[in-house]
Amino acid sequence: MASFRSQPLLLDGVGSGPILRRNKTTRGGGELVAAGFFREVNNRVKFPAMGAQTRWNGQLATGKGGAFEEAKEPESAGADAGRDGGGSAQAAAAAAVEKGKKVVAMQQRLVDKILGRRSPVWSFERTAAEADNDIDSTKEVRTYDSNLSSYNGNATTSSATMEPKVQDVGGLDTAISPSESKLPAVDYKSSSRDETPDTVDAKEEVIDAPPLAGVNVMNVIVVAAECAPWSKTGGLGDVAGALPKALARRGHRVMVVVPRYGNYAEPKDLSVRRRYTVAGEDLEVAYFHAYIDGVDFVFIDCPVFRHCENNIYGGNRVDSLKRMVLFCKAAVEVPWYVPCGGVCYGDGNLAFIANDWHTALLPVYLKAYYRDNGLMKYARSVLVIHNMAHQSGFRNSDSGKLNFELMILICQGRGPLEDFYHVDLQEHYFDLFKLYDPIGGDHFNIFAAGLKTADQVVTVSHGYAREVKTSEGGWGLHGIISENDWKFRGIVNGIDTKDWSPELDVHLQSDGYTNYSLETLRTGKAQCKAALQRELGLPVRESVPLIGFIGRLDTQKGVDLIAEAMPWIVGQDAQLVMLGTGRSDLEEMLRKAERENRDKVRGWVGFSVKTAHRITAGADILLMPSRFEPCGLNQLYAMKYGMVPVVHAVGGLRDTVIPFDPFNETGYGWTFDRAESGKLIHALGNCLNTYWNYKESWEGLQKRGMEQDLSWDDAAKNYEEVLITAKYQW
Repeated sequence: MASFRSQPLLLDGVGSGPILRRNKTTRGGGELVAAGFFREVNNRVKFPAMGAQTRWNGQLATGKGGAFEEAKEPESAGADAGRDGGGSAQAAAAAAVEKGKKVVAMQQRLVDKILGRRSPVWSFERTAAEADNDIDSTKEVRTYDSNLSSYNGNATTSSATMEPKVQDVGGLDTAISPSESKLPAVDYKSSSRDETPDTVDAKEEVIDAPPLAGVNVMNVIVVAAECAPWSKTGGLGDVAGALPKALARRGHRVMVVVPRYGNYAEPKDLSVRRRYTVAGEDLEVAYFHAYIDGVDFVFIDCPVFRHCENNIYGGNRVDSLKRMVLFCKAAVEVPWYVPCGGVCYGDGNLAFIANDWHTALLPVYLKAYYRDNGLMKYARSVLVIHNMAHQSGFRNSDSGKLNFELMILICQGRGPLEDFYHVDLQEHYFDLFKLYDPIGGDHFNIFAAGLKTADQVVTVSHGYAREVKTSEGGWGLHGIISENDWKFRGIVNGIDTKDWSPELDVHLQSDGYTNYSLETLRTGKAQCKAALQRELGLPVRESVPLIGFIGRLDTQKGVDLIAEAMPWIVGQDAQLVMLGTGRSDLEEMLRKAERENRDKVRGWVGFSVKTAHRITAGADILLMPSRFEPCGLNQLYAMKYGMVPVVHAVGGLRDTVIPFDPFNETGYGWTFDRAESGKLIHALGNCLNTYWNYKESWEGLQKRGMEQDLSWDDAAKNYEEVLITAKYQW
């Protein structure tokens, strides 16, 4: 009988025995995976079939000098025993097989331990080369037949084999101590990651999550005339400060470009200078940079901007136009010349987001200066309409004195056709700017050119997207918008939940105010209300509903409706606080109401961010009777702070304030459908009645408003869809 050394060691199935091999698809290189075969090489049991090395607990096992190497006998003695066919050969074979059983049993315990620890990162995929080796190994498996047992060589290893198995060999009662197997000393109970430094525990391995944007990560440049907290006159500044951060959280590389109106602390000079010609005059600009919350903020500095720190849109029409021409010319070249973090954005996979008429020239310049000349071929532009009424023409102080219906017809922002020569474009682009209206005839309009040339157009709510297609809401541009409806959509704004959160608001941390949450709403808001009443000199009365208004004092915001309803309001057991600036006649109305009703009315002519936050936290009711409101942010802030809104159902107000249903206890506030003082009084009266007589319903209104997700995250996802659409648009 031949020596056992000349026979294959059979441990699993019939003729195959899976062992441990390193998983090459994971970190550490030492992860153990069940695979491979034993095979005979040079009269010695050697593994694995592929010739790979295997590591147990830091010990290297190979066919030579490893755990499975059989102790050599003198060659002649083994041969003689085989020829004699004596019982010694049978005993040796039985002992060796039993020895193998013990060894594999120890393997099994080790593998079970490893499987329990490593299961999150197991991988059983094999390369084509490994699979070929497995096939080759099956060709060398032979059949062993003896009086003890028989095995048929039929290798069946696959990537689905997860654990080594031990075949019951039966009939062998020879006991061999594990210590006699010459295995390296291994403490299986104490085996740990520390003993195998080239492996990584799955629970501790840190893997960066992929960006939410997936494969559509882009370079995004938001260009705006204002950006909070540095410059802000309205909602545009809030959007320019918050939307980019939300896009950055989704994985995009995002930049905001804004004029440098003042000596801001955060931005640092990049020592980059560029010169641009505006209406025949050479102007030099400098670029400043700050990196905040994952966003690059780039400030364009020039003396023409520095004079406007306190009045961004001030000056005459031509001066305002020239400033924005310079701004857009400098902004469109930022990705080429301004390094952020040492690297320029470049013009590949790039999208600009322009905002309102102030930057509507940017899509035009991108087309005329670059894409029409074979440059920036892969850059795209999106134009966002925040307020169609703002089209660069009359100053606010002038427009406020015009009849409101007349303003709708003539478009606030038109200029003479000669203004075209200030934008420094070739004459064949002239028709982009020419717009006709029934009263003034043909005129120059920047917004019209931007709408025509932008790859995509967005406005700030679904309701406003419908309204701007009408003659009443389109301000003369409804025809152009309808023609470009295929690239037009509405996206409701969000709010910056870091700046506007009753739990985190820094303006509520002094002067008797307090931060509060949904759980502490009742006590926290009551404390803020009392602090606000004391600060403004109103009687401190918790039971009295406190009504607040925050916004510009003009007809667009419906302040004239409040003036008409003022006698009714002061006749109620309620208090009114108004914050804002605007038309001089409405400012005087506010001062007069305060003089005549010292115990009920307070007016703050001007604007204060701190006071706006404190009114939102301390007041019970927000009054927002806007004649039109593209989106509106104050109603979102109000609901986040447990303030109940009463609004005119237009634009974004209709989208965001669901009317209260007392029967089903749903909704967030009250709406009225026409801009009339009587409608306002009716809605406000129902609101006051609920406050006085239905406290449970009132608390439900507050809590439902606070529970909403009003962050920018959902809006950023929608903007991302627009950017992707523009990216693949030709």
